[in-house]
Amino acid sequence: MITLHWVYAIAGAIFATYGLLGVRDRPVNAAFWALLALSMWAGDRLGDLGNGILVLGLVGLGVLGRLGRSDGAVPLAVRQARAVKFGNRLFVIALIIPVTALLGTILFKQAPDWFDGKQATLIALALGVLIAMVTGCLWLRAGPMVPLEQGRRLMDSVGWAAILPQMLASLGAVFALAGVGDVVGGIVQQAIPLGSLLGAVIAYGLGMALFTMIMGNAFAAFPVMTAAIGIPLLIRTYHGDPAVVCAIGMLAGFCGTLLTPMAANFNLVPAALLELKDKHGVIKRQVGTAVPLLIVNILLIYWLAFP
Repeated sequence: MITLHWVYAIAGAIFATYGLLGVRDRPVNAAFWALLALSMWAGDRLGDLGNGILVLGLVGLGVLGRLGRSDGAVPLAVRQARAVKFGNRLFVIALIIPVTALLGTILFKQAPDWFDGKQATLIALALGVLIAMVTGCLWLRAGPMVPLEQGRRLMDSVGWAAILPQMLASLGAVFALAGVGDVVGGIVQQAIPLGSLLGAVIAYGLGMALFTMIMGNAFAAFPVMTAAIGIPLLIRTYHGDPAVVCAIGMLAGFCGTLLTPMAANFNLVPAALLELKDKHGVIKRQVGTAVPLLIVNILLIYWLAFP
């Protein structure tokens, strides 16, 4: 049966290749990607102490500030020529990935003897990446090392921010297990005027956005704020509709995603890839969208969750 371990094995092989390719010109980058490959291959066997040391190693390499950009295997002039020749058809290669993920999610669940149905989406996503890579090589007549070299160039440009979503998701799990939601809930409940439904809704919506800005991930903020305010106040005390409270609460959290550099994969990575002079330029452009949306989401919870 194909399980999530296959996905980790493929990801580990790719990161290990990045490490080998960077040994000569980017040794710090090479060490960083090698540690990440080790976590993919042997994370479940290293134990808590081993994984903790590995994470500290990743943080140490990132803090050194020596992660630099590398040159790809395809010269800029060649890339520009292909862009002119193929135009928007090049996006077909990228679209293979989501299409495969969608179809695989549906089909793989129908073959439980072959695929782990609970991880069908991630397995299909990994398969989509492999199909897209092979398609690109055949269509553009590129050697098998070209996508790996170009991938290394891309990941070196992103740097340590590439693993920030993993770190922040883990932080959210730690916060939830540590009972941070209960502590935050006690503080917030003392600050909200007694019997104020609107105050509780505002506290929940703003809390989701602010915790998302701190943690960089609405999924990490959700268990903390829902345990603190959503369940005890909005659902149990004021009898709000759980589906509305939770769904629109997540949307309020996503407004925080637009406003924080901690959401590196959304806000810092595009700036790095586009080589913008202002690394926070993406965030500044999104403020005018995020703030009004947050207000609307808070009002929607107030109007729709408490009929």
